[in-house]
Amino acid sequence: MASIKIVLRKEKRKKDGTYPLAIRIIKDRKPKYIHTDQSIDIKHWDDKERRVKKSHPNSVRLNNLLLAKLKEANDIALEIETDNKSISSKEIRKKIARKGRSVSFFQYGAERVKGKFISGVYAVAKPERSILCNIEEFVNHKPSTPIDDARKAIQERRRNRIGSSRKKGYSFLNELKTFDKNTSLFFEDINTAWINQFKIFCTSHLEMKKRTITNQLIFIRTLFNEAISDGVVDAKHYPFAGDNEKIRIGSSHKIGLTKEEVEKIEMLDLKEGESIWHARNAWLIAYYFAGIRISDTLNLKWEDFKDGRLFYIMHKNEKPVSLKVPEKAQTILGLYKNKSSRKKDFVFDYLKKADPSNSHDLFVKARNATSLINKYLKRIAEMAGIDKNLSNHIARHTFGNIAGDRIHPLMLQKLYRHGDLKTTINYQANFIHKEADEALDSVIGQ
Repeated sequence: MASIKIVLRKEKRKKDGTYPLAIRIIKDRKPKYIHTDQSIDIKHWDDKERRVKKSHPNSVRLNNLLLAKLKEANDIALEIETDNKSISSKEIRKKIARKGRSVSFFQYGAERVKGKFISGVYAVAKPERSILCNIEEFVNHKPSTPIDDARKAIQERRRNRIGSSRKKGYSFLNELKTFDKNTSLFFEDINTAWINQFKIFCTSHLEMKKRTITNQLIFIRTLFNEAISDGVVDAKHYPFAGDNEKIRIGSSHKIGLTKEEVEKIEMLDLKEGESIWHARNAWLIAYYFAGIRISDTLNLKWEDFKDGRLFYIMHKNEKPVSLKVPEKAQTILGLYKNKSSRKKDFVFDYLKKADPSNSHDLFVKARNATSLINKYLKRIAEMAGIDKNLSNHIARHTFGNIAGDRIHPLMLQKLYRHGDLKTTINYQANFIHKEADEALDSVIGQ
């Protein structure tokens, strides 16, 4: 069992001459300390009784505070050691220090988002920060406010956030600091009733679709799991356990183009050098390489091509990829490479003005380029007479649709760069219709 006592840190004399009071945890002869934010003159401390002497003007209040903290620490330590007898003093200290309503949901969430941003995972950090803002809207909203008025106010705040993010000198990390003192929501406040009301708010006030609402809940669940692991909240408050809230990700149709529709795009007479021409080429390159993601397409450099093959690291999961350069892809690449092309140059110019040493600048310019390309792809679909929603991501669906059941799942797993074969099988199931069609024909007739 861990030994937990109140001590005066006599080795930690402060500038004002006082000494800090702390909770000392000893387990396996290794001491750890949790400071109470209280300090006193050494003459007011009774070392034998481990309490503040009556000579201190606030001795009663201080002793009551220390006893409460000691009891709380002992209760938590007992609970922790009951579940894990081999736990260290360091882990006990960590869980005691972070237990209870000392860290709000927003403070903890902002720390996670900050970590993602600092790690360069901008595609996660920015959407998660938006989810925090959505939850904050729910917590702050007044039910008495008419829905139309509330929607307009929410939209205005959203426009202001987007506008400020585009201004010179904007700092994402500084923006996150707005959550530092937000204690309007704690993990213990989130239960089934709260979640049900939040889902209603997402539909009525934020005008979200079902899948977007699911993303908000997944974020809340993720934070809960991490907070429980860190000892911020007790597992008994977990609102997604047992018969509580169940997050179900609904399936959606993944629709790709047919081979004939791809040929229509290839045959479009577009003026060389125009924006729409570059957008068509970027989309086709993504398709020719088994539907690589647009972020990877935009980041392709000439040094990634060697001996008739493409070698690159997939951005999403950092997996190395090696693919043969198809003849059609070689033709498009030939339109961009010239004598002045250097190995470090991007194949496409969308990121030409980005600072290659600034990962955030690359992310922002790639995101802007993606939006631009998607805009031109809509025009390309109209020109080619295609009534499907042509976008960057549909290049991946198109490869899967045309591949159908003709390619072995193991090979498709390699081409898609999936870590799990099950993921490949589930993904490709969206594009395999032969058996179902034949079964239908056998009953209805052709």
